[in-house]
Amino acid sequence: MQQDVVNLASEKVGTVELDDGIFAVAIRPDILARAVAWQLAKRRAGTHKVKGRSEVARTSKKPYKQKGTGRARQGSTKGPHMRGGGVVFGPTPRDHAHDLQKKVRRLALKTALSAKIAAGELVILDKAELDAPKTKVLAEQLQKLGWRRVLLIDGRAIETNFARAAQNIADLDVLPTQGANVYDILRHHTVVLTTAGVEGLTERLT
Repeated sequence: MQQDVVNLASEKVGTVELDDGIFAVAIRPDILARAVAWQLAKRRAGTHKVKGRSEVARTSKKPYKQKGTGRARQGSTKGPHMRGGGVVFGPTPRDHAHDLQKKVRRLALKTALSAKIAAGELVILDKAELDAPKTKVLAEQLQKLGWRRVLLIDGRAIETNFARAAQNIADLDVLPTQGANVYDILRHHTVVLTTAGVEGLTERLT
């Protein structure tokens, strides 16, 4: 598959051959859903906690005598049916992460890239480099290009000036090749791959 390569001035500077096994696979919404669920589950802190009846700061003394009051018998005020008592089967700290096979994760990344290129939302950039770390300059170039909610995937490392300039732009995220993931690709409107990023993803996914 041939794809045009542009520069930051929105000028066509060449073409690149994209691997059909990565950028033209069948779109599988079920695979994408599994990958996103796996990623979000790994992010969860799992620190939610409530107190059970053994943890609430209440006395275990019998609140009133067993007989003669006309009320239901009670042995403690720590029970879940009592005001201020413990919670039954409440959340406790745990790890929400679950396993997802490596071949499924790889297929999901290919599917996400293929979905973006099929929707016309994937752009190939020659290089992500700036002469100086100026946010204003980069923001003006992005505005001229008409990109919005951009994810830029570069090679093994991000060029220093570009990385610094991109830090203060709200709708621009920059990742190295190894950081490319399904969730970030899908949640951004425009995905921009540098030529180094294309090479890195091709090496990673083949």
